[in-house]
Amino acid sequence: MLSVKALFTEYRSGRGPAVKAALDVTFEVPEGKLFTLLGPSGCGKTTTLRSIAGLERPVSGDIEVSGVPVYSSGRDVFVPPNKRDFGMVFQSYAIWPHMNVFENAAFPLRVRSTGLSRTGLSRTGLRDKVMGVLTAVGLDHLAEREATKLSGGQQQRLALARALVMEPKLLLLDEPLSNLDAKLREKMRFELKRIQAALKLTTVYVTHDQSEALALSHEIAVMNEGRIVQIGSPRDIYERPRTRFVADFIGSTNFLDGEIVGRDGESGLWQATTEFGSFKVISEQVFAQGAKVAVSIRPEDVEIVAGGAVEGDTANVLRGVIDQTIFLGDIVDLKVKVGNTLLQARSHPNLGLAVGGDAFLRMRPEKCVAIGVGP
Repeated sequence: MLSVKALFTEYRSGRGPAVKAALDVTFEVPEGKLFTLLGPSGCGKTTTLRSIAGLERPVSGDIEVSGVPVYSSGRDVFVPPNKRDFGMVFQSYAIWPHMNVFENAAFPLRVRSTGLSRTGLSRTGLRDKVMGVLTAVGLDHLAEREATKLSGGQQQRLALARALVMEPKLLLLDEPLSNLDAKLREKMRFELKRIQAALKLTTVYVTHDQSEALALSHEIAVMNEGRIVQIGSPRDIYERPRTRFVADFIGSTNFLDGEIVGRDGESGLWQATTEFGSFKVISEQVFAQGAKVAVSIRPEDVEIVAGGAVEGDTANVLRGVIDQTIFLGDIVDLKVKVGNTLLQARSHPNLGLAVGGDAFLRMRPEKCVAIGVGP
């Protein structure tokens, strides 16, 4: 549905050097899927989205929708944003304060036509179309309410309705939930996922929030310093990071510095030496003997066995002392001191782990991901 190839966008400010905001950005979004550009502030994700929308003019590259170019440096094509038939929802929502809910949603249809003639919609047809979209986002009962009297979540849904009413080929969302409080943001994730799936909207979503990206996306592109560093499903990105940056940016993790010894003959895993001795690890990368690696282990994959010794396979088992605990309701976050190093772990509150208690830590090899960190 959407194809972005070798996109390069830069900004010029005064006499200073140009800021390279998007560098060789390439990805494809299948029809009906939600694709997320994820990364820290200044990584180029919003610039990429605005380039797709036509709000920025790239230096070079190609952008096609359903095989039709909307931008191509080689073919000198640049379709203006109002001709691209895309819907966009901004971080600030940009709701018209002097209009009610219905008129806000109807505004794009009224602007597109003169006396409704170009859309072919009668007044009844326009009302039916707008009310249908408001129903889809759960605002039909508030059609006559002043837009300024809506809650933050309702305004977000209204901005979405206004983007949907034109039946866009592509929906672009620029951090639409960042202005909401934590609880409402979580609720709106479910709403967005439901609406996107029900309407089968091809969507590009920009966020710096890892939880949002993991919850909403079919695929995620992680960006850093203007480049895409990894593309994959939420599970692949989380469980099989290919760089230390991706492992560190997506959620929490422990890093053990190590060196590859070779393949483990029985399991097919890699054998690495770390500051805690020998570890069995997994990786999709191919390493030479002696290669430097960072071993990423998620806190929830650090299994705590309090008190007694670990039974069964003793690979990747460490002994430590519980240094800190933080009760979070459904889980307990812990810091366990192993030698002079603190490792983060998670456990169920029912285990009743106490500060100062001994604990064995077991990290299953298939959850210990080795990432190359140098030549």
